[in-house]
Amino acid sequence: MLIAGFPAGPWGTNCYVAATGPGTECVVIDPGKDAADGIAEVVREQRLKPVAVLLTHGHVDHMWSVTPVSRTYDSTAWIHPNDRHLLADPMAGISPESAQMLLGMADIQGGTYDFVEPDDVRELSDGQAIDLAGMSFLIDHTPGHTEGSVTFRTPYPDHAEVSDVMFSGDLLFAGSIGRTDLPGGDHATMLQSLTTKVLPLADDIVVLPGHGEQTSIGRERATNPFLQDLITTP
Repeated sequence: MLIAGFPAGPWGTNCYVAATGPGTECVVIDPGKDAADGIAEVVREQRLKPVAVLLTHGHVDHMWSVTPVSRTYDSTAWIHPNDRHLLADPMAGISPESAQMLLGMADIQGGTYDFVEPDDVRELSDGQAIDLAGMSFLIDHTPGHTEGSVTFRTPYPDHAEVSDVMFSGDLLFAGSIGRTDLPGGDHATMLQSLTTKVLPLADDIVVLPGHGEQTSIGRERATNPFLQDLITTP
């Protein structure tokens, strides 16, 4: 399995390209601002064909480039219905500081920046399995950071020490969890998502988060203070 990841844009959002190997179809996960060039480089070097763009949630730092990337490669965009409105109205999901940054970027680029939905959008649901580019992705609806946050899990074949890879978006980071103070966020809901969707998972699952370094379920279970609080709370 081939997974290429890189941080993109002013928010340092991790964008991932996943495929079964070079010269095959692939999926793109969370193409944020300035991600298009990095995606194009991976696609060119590995001779890939993007067929889908998967969004862990609708925040602008994760989906800024979803429409141009989807149109460039004639690929389908996937998002949970609770966050779909953010594709065309990202201001509804961000802080005033981020909104000001967004407007400043538009000014630098010489005018307003209009967000529109990709031409082909499909909606995700909890427990759904989708087969894309020769891979199977299991969707877990994990609200808390946003109402439509999801994670994607896919088997990692031919590796004795890793059963699955999870693209966690802004649910779970190395040593931390996603913020819940933005529109659509809710801390109690986030803790519920972590309790029901993360803690039951196997320790050997590799976690590829929306920001920062990769980790594993076992490492986070043992060291992440937010998960440890959930484990010790009666």
